[in-house]
Amino acid sequence: MTLTAIIISIVCLVAGLVIGFLLSKSSLNSKAKFIVKDAKKTAENIIENANVKAEAIKKEKEAQAKLKFLELKSQHDENIQSREKKMQEAEKRIRDKEQKLNDELSKTGKLEKDLERQVADYEKKTEIMQRKQQELDVATAQKVEMLEKISNYSAEEAKNELVESMKAEAKTKAQAYVQSIMEEAQLNAKNDAKKVVIQTIQRIGTEQAIENSVSVFNIESDEVKGRIIGREGRNIRALEAATGVEIIVDDTPEAILLSCFDPVRREIARLSLHKLVTDGRIHPARIEEVVEKTRKQIDEEIIEIGKRTIIDLGIHGLHPELVKIVGRMKYRSSYGQNLLQHSREVANIAATMAAELGLNVKLAKRAGLLHDIGKVPEQESELPHALLGMQWAEKYGENPEVVNAIGAHHDEVEMTSLLSPIIQVADGISGARPGARRQVLESYIQRLKDLEAAALSFDGVSSAYAIQAGRELRVMVESTKVNDEQSYQLSYDISEKIQNELTYPGQVKITVIRETRAVNIAR
Repeated sequence: MTLTAIIISIVCLVAGLVIGFLLSKSSLNSKAKFIVKDAKKTAENIIENANVKAEAIKKEKEAQAKLKFLELKSQHDENIQSREKKMQEAEKRIRDKEQKLNDELSKTGKLEKDLERQVADYEKKTEIMQRKQQELDVATAQKVEMLEKISNYSAEEAKNELVESMKAEAKTKAQAYVQSIMEEAQLNAKNDAKKVVIQTIQRIGTEQAIENSVSVFNIESDEVKGRIIGREGRNIRALEAATGVEIIVDDTPEAILLSCFDPVRREIARLSLHKLVTDGRIHPARIEEVVEKTRKQIDEEIIEIGKRTIIDLGIHGLHPELVKIVGRMKYRSSYGQNLLQHSREVANIAATMAAELGLNVKLAKRAGLLHDIGKVPEQESELPHALLGMQWAEKYGENPEVVNAIGAHHDEVEMTSLLSPIIQVADGISGARPGARRQVLESYIQRLKDLEAAALSFDGVSSAYAIQAGRELRVMVESTKVNDEQSYQLSYDISEKIQNELTYPGQVKITVIRETRAVNIAR
């Protein structure tokens, strides 16, 4: 091949390469332009879609904001209406109170006028009485002077002579009277003792005593009665000896009566019978075992009840014996009112009253809970329950205010602290509220009327009031008809009449009040 041909081939090759390069470059530029154009169009579409979505979200948020605004506005309106309603009610109450106050003021004005009129009348009567008293003094002085001239004795000498002679005569008569009374008492001692016993039975042997001393044990069939009695009565004798409870098995169908004045012993007997009947093994040895276990169970339950009670009331530092006594109150009732519930109620009432008066709330609650502990003695006592409870509280280191409140809640001792009248009032509220005690209303009201009528039957008595649920009788006497010495005799006569003619539970305190009031008004 020639050189020319080689050169031409190289030139052609180079020219082809240049032309191919130029063509490929042009194709790439057109392709790039297309891609850029397509990207711009895609970007514009994305932006347009984004704007549409943003607009939709904006409209949605605006709608939600409007709804939220309307909801908040309605709530605000409701709150405003509620406040306005409350303000209207408060204004109504204030208007009612103002009206009531105006009525009270008008009544007070009328009473003041009546009082002024009565005071004026009293001053006139007082002036007349003073004038008459002066006339009487003058007449008495004249009579004394006349008697002194006739007897040749001065008034003082005559008085001394009369006193000495009366002393000797009174002493002689008193000795003779005492001797005759002693002889008559020896002759009539048996009859008087029988009367006392009969009167005691009449007072105590009421339906209430029966309800509080008898429990009914229900059985499935009368066949169980024979098993409880046992051969020749061995089982029932063993049960009575172990529990101290009289078990009455009579013709009453499907029932056995448990009779005992101690409610704890009665409960022990009831639970023991239940265990024995359920177990089926009834014989003397088994009875003693079951009764002993039941007694331990009841003792533990009593302590647990006492602890739970003082925890509920927030009382701390109570002596263990007092805790046990509090637990025993669950099994004691008074006029159908459970003693523990009554004591808790008195404690809460006393605490509320003490808080209102700014006194010690804890001491008030403590005294309210313990005020009737004397009603649950393990052994019979002749002392009233208030004095017995006071002795126990003092023995176990209670606060002196608590001790006095326990002893004074029935006026057995003098009140020495502000806590004592609070306990007395709280006890009265708890016992007197409707439904608290099982007592016929008509007979209760009649008994109070009979007490007042007995006092009003005596001369010189102006008014009489039965208070403390019939435990006390306040008698007001006319000071002009009854003097101080006669008031003592009147109190005794009223007590004798009530004791002989009326029937009442417990004891009645008769208080005769005589007073003279001198009233003047400084203007």
